[in-house]
Amino acid sequence: MEIIIRSLIMFAVLFVIVKLLGKKQIKNLTLYDYILSITIGSIAADSVISLDTPLYDGILALVVFGGVGFIISILSYYNHNISEVMDGEPIILFSNNNFNYENLEKCKLNVAKVLEGCRLKGCFDVNELDCVLLEPSGDMSVLLKGNSQPITSNDLKSNIKKNSSKQTLNYLVIVDGILNEEELSKANKDLKWLNSYLKEKQQKIDNVALLSIDCNSKITLLSK
Repeated sequence: MEIIIRSLIMFAVLFVIVKLLGKKQIKNLTLYDYILSITIGSIAADSVISLDTPLYDGILALVVFGGVGFIISILSYYNHNISEVMDGEPIILFSNNNFNYENLEKCKLNVAKVLEGCRLKGCFDVNELDCVLLEPSGDMSVLLKGNSQPITSNDLKSNIKKNSSKQTLNYLVIVDGILNEEELSKANKDLKWLNSYLKEKQQKIDNVALLSIDCNSKITLLSK
């Protein structure tokens, strides 16, 4: 009977913590999310089964871990540097028709694993690859060259052949009002240009939901 009561109490506590931390699919969990989930689950299971351990000790541990996770998620939302440390950033594994072996070594991946990830995304020919990214969740994003990308309804309607500039890698300069100067630099732009562009559009960084620049210097600006 005691185990039943403990189980119900821990379920209620876990329900509140999960609500606070937000919803994520298993495949979208970062390394930090994965560690936090396993730790919280282990604490809850141990608190239910170990009858010699006071229940309030388990609840206190859950509240501490859940509270820390909640605070970090809030800080990560408003601070790109914290988000970069906790969640990481996409890593380029393949670009310019070659594999980035330095990044492969950093991620403990080999070419065979990258090709396997590409096949799972429907790409079986390395000559069709434009760019491959390893996302913070561990999933791979595959960008095909323009002449290898699927035909869309707009292509059929306009009867225009696809070309290599149809889709390119985007540099996410501003996301949720947070400026990423590294991405700005990769796009061959500087703060002077950015301030001038935002002034022209009558926008401020804090009010920008997304500002991205692709390899063809096409700019996408979405305000909050």
